[in-house]
Amino acid sequence: MESEGNSEKTLRRSKTKKGSNTIPLAGGAALLTLAVSLAITAINSRRNSKRKDLPGRNFRVNLSAGEILKLADRIIAKSKEVHDAVASIPLDKVTYKNVISPLAELEAQQFPLVQSCVVPKLVSTSDKVRKASAEAEKKIDAHISSCSKREDVYRVVKAFAAKGEWMGPEARHYVNCLMRDFERNGLNLTTTKREEIQRLRAQIDEISFQYIQNLNDDSSSVLFHENELAGLPAEFLKTLEKAENEMFKVTLKSHHVLPVLELCKIGKTRRLVAMAYGNRCGKVNISVLEDLVQARHKFARLLGYSNYAEYALSLRMAMAPSKVLEFLEDISSSLSDLANKELTMLKQLKKQEEGELPFGVEDLLYYVKKVEQQEFDLDLGALKQYFPVNLVLSGIFKISQDLFGLRFEEIADAEAWHSDVRVFSVFDLSSGELLGYFYLDMYTREGKYGQTCVVALQNGSAALNGARQVPMALLISQLQKDIGGISSLLRFSEVVSLLHEFGHVVQHLCNRASFARFSGLRVDPDFVEIPAKVLENWCYESFSLKLISGFHEDITKPIKDEICKSLKRWRYSFSALKLKQEVLYCLFDQIIHSAESVDIVELFKDLHPKVMLGLPMLGGTNPASCFPRCAIGYEAACYSRIWSEVFAADIFISKFRDNLLDHHVGMQFRTKVLAPGGAKDPVEILSDFLGREPSIQTFIDNKIECSL
Repeated sequence: MESEGNSEKTLRRSKTKKGSNTIPLAGGAALLTLAVSLAITAINSRRNSKRKDLPGRNFRVNLSAGEILKLADRIIAKSKEVHDAVASIPLDKVTYKNVISPLAELEAQQFPLVQSCVVPKLVSTSDKVRKASAEAEKKIDAHISSCSKREDVYRVVKAFAAKGEWMGPEARHYVNCLMRDFERNGLNLTTTKREEIQRLRAQIDEISFQYIQNLNDDSSSVLFHENELAGLPAEFLKTLEKAENEMFKVTLKSHHVLPVLELCKIGKTRRLVAMAYGNRCGKVNISVLEDLVQARHKFARLLGYSNYAEYALSLRMAMAPSKVLEFLEDISSSLSDLANKELTMLKQLKKQEEGELPFGVEDLLYYVKKVEQQEFDLDLGALKQYFPVNLVLSGIFKISQDLFGLRFEEIADAEAWHSDVRVFSVFDLSSGELLGYFYLDMYTREGKYGQTCVVALQNGSAALNGARQVPMALLISQLQKDIGGISSLLRFSEVVSLLHEFGHVVQHLCNRASFARFSGLRVDPDFVEIPAKVLENWCYESFSLKLISGFHEDITKPIKDEICKSLKRWRYSFSALKLKQEVLYCLFDQIIHSAESVDIVELFKDLHPKVMLGLPMLGGTNPASCFPRCAIGYEAACYSRIWSEVFAADIFISKFRDNLLDHHVGMQFRTKVLAPGGAKDPVEILSDFLGREPSIQTFIDNKIECSL
């Protein structure tokens, strides 16, 4: 089910020192040691009123609103000074030292300062500071945008690129990226075409915003009598408004629609809700999307591309629309036999429960949920008792130590923006070298950013006169704080999410690219999720799951083997059918952005039965009118989540599954996959690690094997 609204773009020593404590690196009984260690930390924190600064930190903490705005002005002034200096170089005097080096060093110097201005809007407890941070971000973004349109700087960089001066591969890649960014703003075109590009870009932003705004403003609802909502828990019914006639009002927001489609026993109710949900903003958003796609194609053609998808994919690992379409079609066709078996099972179950009524897409969630409840002995609510947050963290540190050779040390009195925030030094286990720091801001609070994510605070580039900066990252999550002295217990989905985001922390800290442009999480957007998705797999293997679990009242009791097996089976439950439904939307997104004059309503009608094994699109719906990912944020790139999952599976199964804590393989992953960052072609990176080109076949074979 496609959710409404728009998600934000994305912005990711051997001896213990005095004033810090080493985090124990084992699960189970070792949490007892952890508890003592944390108690010492708390005592030290109370004793030390002066907060400790971190060596090598340029990211600034706890700036006031006024300081943020002043820093933003200084950032812009310094940037303008450097760009002006570069622009003033005579075209026959250009060198790496007077053109490329100043721009690269500016990026490296300013990244942590920019983050000092913009991160407070995500985490500060002060509304005034959050507003100042948002204002600073707008000013800085506007300045960066203006720099990317400076024709005088472009001419100088172009002159240097044409000169053919010898450079190393990463420096050459950096120069190519500078040229590409300027030319994607039309600086290689006539003034008339350049103005048209800027006009179209503004128009695209306006139209895409309108599409999302229409969905956000939609207040439609459907009314039902209580007997028409049979199967839904009383707690859910209490959350629904009642109309004057005592009927229940089900809104078309996902927090109402999903429970109805999953739990309501009445097929007619499920169908009515699915029809209403799939027809939100009906004709109005169809028209908006048509205008949006045409504007995108026109924009791309002005820049020399055949269509918008070609423009969007030129920056991505997939490279071309034809490759994406082939990828999606291969995934879909390879899983058709398995998906058919899954669908047959669901149809039989509906026949048993509802007689000869035809099976429709509106029945998928309900009967999948029903089978899962019957097949798997999983009480996800009770499962929380095995995931106390500190034990989960201890296990994650253990996995990271054994695999990637990382040692984590908590700094008890480091300066932070809230008392809940924990700060860690990260060292190379073998050499004791400081690799970086990360902040852990786990608990929900008023004003804090509402999603789980990793934000880069400082990149580990070496462009600053050869001196490497210390990388720093922030992991934000939305856990509930300890209540009544009882440690926070995590839902299993929160455990998976935490391990995924921790994968981004490791990815950020282990990146060894020399240029800020390629360091941290600044990598190919098709590649950036792969390392984190690889790490998710440790949540589904019995051996590693026991490292991050233990009954909260007696942590020496790990999660039971049968629960581990059920979680893994649950992961693959109806996975082929679910994936084909996602492929359907990805194909739609790719086709409308790679072909001209497509009838978007008819396209969905045509694609639906072909991909979904003969199931027709639900009558009276217009999925294209309520598909926000293709309107903003993931246009021509909806495939990327599946892409990441497929190649992460290839890596895990081929290299890690048979030995989950293989240090040799883990270090190869760290040096060959994480270290290059965005400085190297991602296909080359994966091929070097795997010893062959990445393939979808491993993913397909595993799906079939695990679903049997």
